[in-house]
Amino acid sequence: MEPEDTRSLLARKKEELAELAERIHILYNPPREYFTIGIPVFIALLLVVGAALSGMQFKGIEKSTGTGDSDKVQKLKELMTQLDENGGTPDTTTTKPDTQKNPGQNMGLDEVLCFAVIIAITPYAIDITLQKRSSRRKEELYTEFLFKLSELMRGGLDPIKSVKELSKTDMGILTPNIRIASTSMVYGKSFENSMKSMAKSLHSELVSRYTTLVVQASYSGGSVADLILKASEDMRSIIGIEREKEGNLSQYVMIFYFAQGIIFFIIVTLSTSLLPFIDQLGPTSPFGVNKLANVDFARGFFHLIMMNSFFGGLIIGKIAEGDARHGLKHAAILMIAGYIACSLFILTPPAAGVSQKIQITPVLEGKLAGTPSVPIRDAIEFKVTDMDGNPVNSTVIQFSILPSGFVSPTSDISDKNGIVKVKVTLGDVPGSYVVVATAKDVTSRVVIEANTG
Repeated sequence: MEPEDTRSLLARKKEELAELAERIHILYNPPREYFTIGIPVFIALLLVVGAALSGMQFKGIEKSTGTGDSDKVQKLKELMTQLDENGGTPDTTTTKPDTQKNPGQNMGLDEVLCFAVIIAITPYAIDITLQKRSSRRKEELYTEFLFKLSELMRGGLDPIKSVKELSKTDMGILTPNIRIASTSMVYGKSFENSMKSMAKSLHSELVSRYTTLVVQASYSGGSVADLILKASEDMRSIIGIEREKEGNLSQYVMIFYFAQGIIFFIIVTLSTSLLPFIDQLGPTSPFGVNKLANVDFARGFFHLIMMNSFFGGLIIGKIAEGDARHGLKHAAILMIAGYIACSLFILTPPAAGVSQKIQITPVLEGKLAGTPSVPIRDAIEFKVTDMDGNPVNSTVIQFSILPSGFVSPTSDISDKNGIVKVKVTLGDVPGSYVVVATAKDVTSRVVIEANTG
């Protein structure tokens, strides 16, 4: 096939597709919202339902504590088996792959829900933003159209002939609408109906209002051209006032964005500097549990930032542009930025003090023994060193006790000598208890025998 024939074939196919699209638009006239709201919301729902069916769960602000005491007993048995294999000697340091992933690093249904909301609102937010810009440009051109219409009428032409003359000129994106109005007048449609149809096609309340004024002026006596010129000037003044108002309100948009940044900065500061010490505010009582230790602050902060981003965006739109719908674009921007920031700094914070290989060794003086439900007299000490035996400071160590009991604090940071300390209260059942000190995938254990004698 000749290249020229190929080009002509492609051109015919393009014309056929354009004709088909135009025919569908004329026959069915599907609203834009079908594509900008319906389809994205449907995709978002499919995403959430698919995630739920795949087993994803909504992550609340309470940390997972396991399946109960039976799970703890099973872990204790495994630890005791390891101790027996080592000849009864406490397994001071164990380094192994971390088979139990950090819950904060797994995507939950709440994160999928955030993705779904972003998918659902972004196309519509973009569409109404583009529509508003297009409408504003058409309004500006419409003032120019009214000005030229008044000039032609000053030259002696009636309104219908003036519109026909203007349809032959270049009026930018307003040109097709003017030509349709002119054509409808040629086929006998009245000036009033043609102008109102053109105004309706421009989707602007301001244009519709001044079109009605122009139509009424055309049926009145006196200088119609002067009235249309006055309408053009008034319309231009209103557009200028609207622009000035939006410019003055834009500072509030920046304030909202700045406030969102401050909120995030505070949350990051809390997550990285203050919250690691919250478990050390006081000793754990055997009569109660430190409930703060079971709160997943990172996940709660993530929920806070996402909700604040969404509703804050709507508030920005209502204040700055008078319509909450126009705040959807701000909501999408803030949610995307908030999710990226949370992923980098909050949900998966860099592990402190474990950038190098370390080992944790208990500082023991003989066997440890205690009484059920009674705190051990002296704190248990662990020493954190590198592989050459040199002390490692500023390393966060997590403490726990199996199968039951209390530890205070639940985490500590090694000092300049690599020492961390934990106070232990045994459970109320005689037997063996294991105190576990963990830093990422490095674990150290101390066994305590509880008896009633």
